[in-house]
Amino acid sequence: MSFQQVKFYQTGTLTVGNRLLDEAQRTVQATMDRSNSLDSGHRACQGCGEALGARYALDAAMRSTDNQLIATNATGCLEVFTTPYPESAWRIPWIHSLFGNAPAVATGIAAAMRVKGREDVRVVAQGGDGGTTDIGFGCLSGMFERNDDVLYICYDNQAYMNTGVQRSSATPGGARTATTQALGEEPGAEFDRGKNVPLIAMAHQIPYVATASVDRLHGLEAKVEKAMGMRGARYIQVFVPCPLGWGSKPADTIKVARLAVESGLWPLFEAEYGEITSVAEIRRQVPVADYLKLQRRFAHVLTNEPQLARIQAIADANIRKFGLVKAQGD
Repeated sequence: MSFQQVKFYQTGTLTVGNRLLDEAQRTVQATMDRSNSLDSGHRACQGCGEALGARYALDAAMRSTDNQLIATNATGCLEVFTTPYPESAWRIPWIHSLFGNAPAVATGIAAAMRVKGREDVRVVAQGGDGGTTDIGFGCLSGMFERNDDVLYICYDNQAYMNTGVQRSSATPGGARTATTQALGEEPGAEFDRGKNVPLIAMAHQIPYVATASVDRLHGLEAKVEKAMGMRGARYIQVFVPCPLGWGSKPADTIKVARLAVESGLWPLFEAEYGEITSVAEIRRQVPVADYLKLQRRFAHVLTNEPQLARIQAIADANIRKFGLVKAQGD
């Protein structure tokens, strides 16, 4: 008896899992055999984008390595809310290092596994933007320069959230933090500061660099699985909204992430050996104001025309630079 696979309208959405898809097309989160590497019982805030990002990324890494995975973790929100002594929400071999040396610790683990002849055991290092782009930047650059066999995942929530929402080098211009108050003629964080670590990683000519976002689960998992299928140094920076630090509603985390992508402020791309190989085009471009208005950290920007124009210009420049929107007629 023959039959035709029924297509439901839900499969065209970004719904997590897409359980109505054929099994081969479903995400790891939609399968019963997912590893639940980051399990229930942690103490993340409601709507924490970092908890989602870590869950999605590590489960995908576990599936692609047949559960032969060791993770290191820099100090930060992810470490603090998952391991309140003497408890742990991790169900994989997991090592906490210092704030700035997670890449170096991961490098040592990978070397030890190689000496033991266990090259089937893979290593992931992870940290927030503070531990990655600031405190751990030297160790990270060293890991890239040596081309160590480690995937480093940065969960970018754009500030030091665990210690009181201070500015990091990933904090965008205009954003209010505890150290960049919305006061004076130029309120919020300074523009034209900080680091674009994905581009810096590309300059190291490492095998793989990518950006991802928690609102694109299929894309995030695909990039992690691709990275785990390669050897050498690899880097993925994941956009993870923080309701507490950003002043957004916990229920809006995925919406905020989606608008960051669709406005052009967070371009999604992949690169290999210093060259961009693929870009996720924007389906429907939105003005940056749609993204900013969901966050209290940008409340002052919405009434500051020069700052709003500067942020829109950044998004427009990203769209041109990465080719995020097809020209009419293409």
